[in-house]
Amino acid sequence: MSRPNRRLVIVVRADPVICGHSGEARNLAEVALTRGFDDVRLLTWPIPALQAAGLPLKPLDRITPYSEGITVERPEPVGDYRVPDGRYMAGLTGRLVELLAEQVPTTCLSMYLAPHTAVVGEAVTAARAAGYRPDVVTMAKAVGSDVTNVIRNCLLEGRFGAAVVLFTTFLANDRVLAVSEYTRQEIIASAEQVDARCGTRLAEECRRRVEVSYPPIDTAAYLDLDPVQVDAALARRGLERDGYVLFLSRVARAKGIYDLVTAFARSKARSRVKLVVAGNGPALEDVRALTRDDDRIVFLSDVDDEEKPLLMRGCAAYALPTKPEPDFVETFGIALTEKMLAGGGPVITTTTGGTGEAVGDTAIIVEAGDVDGIAAAIDRVVLEMSPEERELMEGRARAHALSFDRARVFDDLFETPPPPVAMPALDLHSARAAQG
Repeated sequence: MSRPNRRLVIVVRADPVICGHSGEARNLAEVALTRGFDDVRLLTWPIPALQAAGLPLKPLDRITPYSEGITVERPEPVGDYRVPDGRYMAGLTGRLVELLAEQVPTTCLSMYLAPHTAVVGEAVTAARAAGYRPDVVTMAKAVGSDVTNVIRNCLLEGRFGAAVVLFTTFLANDRVLAVSEYTRQEIIASAEQVDARCGTRLAEECRRRVEVSYPPIDTAAYLDLDPVQVDAALARRGLERDGYVLFLSRVARAKGIYDLVTAFARSKARSRVKLVVAGNGPALEDVRALTRDDDRIVFLSDVDDEEKPLLMRGCAAYALPTKPEPDFVETFGIALTEKMLAGGGPVITTTTGGTGEAVGDTAIIVEAGDVDGIAAAIDRVVLEMSPEERELMEGRARAHALSFDRARVFDDLFETPPPPVAMPALDLHSARAAQG
């Protein structure tokens, strides 16, 4: 096998994890193949480790394959049972050192600061200490749970040492990124708290260096959907166009699922539409138990990447009434923009965290936690909204969501021009004749 000329390594929780940022890694990887990277690798966790962690996972037999040229590596743990933690990190770090030792010009992007950015930092330090002289540029991207879970909990629990470690590991990278402007401001605010407690100067550096890089979305997967395929997908599920309100996300309290099922039970529209809860997550079984007597609520826990846009296209409305919780605040809302691209009924959501950046002024907004407001929004969409108003909202929403196209986001992030457009050969004889 010939030596690659340019390599991109993304360290992330990749598929089959149900998370917008696993899709983000996939989309960056796919675009990289068209932008001069001839070796693209996703460095991630073995399937048993993901299953043991209790993370919501897609059906393993229906993961969309990556393009040729993208390699997904899942290094085995290093050490035995006497190393209760860190075994998988050692596997990831060791494999990255091996890649850096090959002297290939490499860009290494880590998503989720804990622990992926630490993996990159340790690998680069080890490679340099070993004398390999790696040609590497490092990028670290802070996503939702980095700030709203890890950093915030460190501050709430008074564990400032852990927060300092996280910040300094983050800032040790060549470029530091946030998934939204909301996340960037949260990073700065958290750094200010650490500075006040520890006498550090982290906030100043965060304010100066942290850039916003929005999630890259494969917009083509959601545009121009075949109506026949949409209707077939709905028929397989016993659904009809505009006959259901869709919740498709991680089933967790912070996504507003409890508020949504309560609001749906109160709505007048429930006589006309069903509520489809599509996804997995920590609250799934509890929500099932709470709604077991409601035959108007349908649960789908096996939706794959191909079916997702079809369900989005066919719904009367897409509802994600996300709300702030101690363990999570929505820092963007990738599913919202995917739905806006797919078309169909309007989005009902809140302005929690970064969702306002995701939807702009194209969604129906309710207050976080306002159950009556969610019910009223469902009734408005299903019972009152005219076809003309729905069509207008659909067009505006799609136009906004197109700004997050993966090629555009990639080029902004890597500061690379798009590939040249092939021009037809010039017929000089005809051109001169036209000029007279």
